[in-house]
Amino acid sequence: MVATQIEARGISRQPILDAMRKVPRHLFVDEVFHGKAYGDFALPIGEGQTISQPYMVAAMIDALGLDGTERLLELGTGSGYQTAVLAMLAYKVFSIERIPRMAVAARKMLDELHASNVIIRAGDGTLGWPDEAPFDAIIVAAASPDVPAALIEQLKPGARLIIPVGAEDKQSLIRITRNQTGIVREVIADCRFVKLIGKHGWQSA
Repeated sequence: MVATQIEARGISRQPILDAMRKVPRHLFVDEVFHGKAYGDFALPIGEGQTISQPYMVAAMIDALGLDGTERLLELGTGSGYQTAVLAMLAYKVFSIERIPRMAVAARKMLDELHASNVIIRAGDGTLGWPDEAPFDAIIVAAASPDVPAALIEQLKPGARLIIPVGAEDKQSLIRITRNQTGIVREVIADCRFVKLIGKHGWQSA
């Protein structure tokens, strides 16, 4: 998977490649999908949610430019696969999952993988995590009609936010960098994600 889907498409940061080799993706999908777990596509994980395509996980993390010292906020824990990869690449990961059942299941799997630097809570991710802000990096694994202002406000100066933004059926992957005078907004790639539901995202499923 790493060689053919990720390295072959230009991701070269060794820590990302190593982390994605170590995290067993099949453990984060239902047993019926184990045979497809390392394919170049997203897979359903229940509740209308998906585990992202491996390349997209790598590309989003690569765009953050992590060095291992970050306190990072993740929105959309899902089954916990991306969270497990991030746990190997950041100092501490704060992850928010909208669906309580999924948050509990992800926590259990991450505990089994000894990802002790991850804190998960159930809630509205579009509000961020004010009590733990500001963050060195924020990554959003669901698409919003626009970038929630609360997330920008919770970035440290110099920090980056990666988020899919656009319509329900097609989005652009956006990188926001906060500097001393404001923000820089860049388009990274076209993409398609499930909707980010919440006060500052899509209002309903």
